[in-house]
Parts: sequence; C-alpha cells; structure tokens
Amino acid sequence: MAVAALVLGIVAIIFSFIGLFIPGLIAGIVGIVLAVVAKKKAPSGMATAGLVVSIIGTVFCALIFIACGACIGGTAGLIDALS
Repeated sequence: MAVAALVLGIVAIIFSFIGLFIPGLIAGIVGIVLAVVAKKKAPSGMATAGLVVSIIGTVFCALIFIACGACIGGTAGLIDALS
C-alpha cells in the first residue's frame, strides 16, 4: 500500500502540471488514504514518503485548479466589461 500511495502521489503531481486537476485530486486523496492505512499497519519510510508526496500532489492540484478558475473568472469579467 505504501508503494501505491507513493505512485499515486507522483501521478497527482504530474497531473497537476499537465492540467488534469480532477483526476489529480482524486489520485492524491486516494494516495493519502492508502499512506495512512499503510502507516497504521506497518510504519515505514515508504509510507511516510507516500503520505508527503500525496499531500504535495493534492495541494498542487487544488492550487492550480483554483488559480485557473480565477483566471477564467477574471477573463470573463474583463470581456464583459469591454462589451
């Protein structure tokens, strides 16, 4: 489970950079859940790394999603003001 959490965290980070925010958020959240379960079963460095990377991936996806929404909203407001 720790390896899966680490892989899902890496996938979430990659998805945040390519623009696939929703699948990235889902992968990051699932990675967090798997890392927590793995840490409870058998605490290891791999589980901790999976947890950290999944949190970073989830935060990146959320921040970029919010920034894109703000840009779209700002552009729509600008176009509306110019019309």
